[in-house]
Amino acid sequence: MRLPLLLVTLLGCVLSRVSTTALTYKLQPNEKACFFSYAEQKGLKLAFYFAVQSGGSFDVDYSVVGPGDKVIMDGQKERQGDFVFTAKDQGEYRFCFDNGISTFVEKMVDFEIAVENESRDARLPSKQGSSPEQTSALEESILKVSRDLSTINRNQKYFRTRENRNMSTVKSTESRIFNFSVAESALMIAMAGLQVFIVRYFFQGARKGYV
Repeated sequence: MRLPLLLVTLLGCVLSRVSTTALTYKLQPNEKACFFSYAEQKGLKLAFYFAVQSGGSFDVDYSVVGPGDKVIMDGQKERQGDFVFTAKDQGEYRFCFDNGISTFVEKMVDFEIAVENESRDARLPSKQGSSPEQTSALEESILKVSRDLSTINRNQKYFRTRENRNMSTVKSTESRIFNFSVAESALMIAMAGLQVFIVRYFFQGARKGYV
């Protein structure tokens, strides 16, 4: 019973060092939206992930600006991105999305901002009769589980993005096929009506010629 409790304790310590914000935002045409995260000290790891789920060509402009309006990274017409960088300065970091490339199309952007403190201050409570090597090995195992869970989470987001994009493509193709079918049917009906009119016109003209 004590071992699972120790595992939960250390895992809670590991997770408590990570502050994460995950949102889905509908970006309107010509809109620029910014979101903020605060680094309490230098050396913190900031993770930034985004993916355009729907809208247009699934692309958006983005930028990451640090304290003092220092541009850390930016990009144009990107579909998704996954970045990790170290905060060189304490202060507020700004993560912006710009949909200025679209005049009429709104876009759904799924993104996540995480601030992680990589300090290894968390330790398992010492157990009587256990060696430091055993405790260290257990810590490494739990940290490995935490990293694996983070990798699985990112893979799930990747496949979710692909599913949403494929579904959007299928819906767009279905709409185009339906519109083309309606237009083709209307054209066939118009052609049939025109043929009937032409045939009646010829017969009426021939009948007048015999009179």
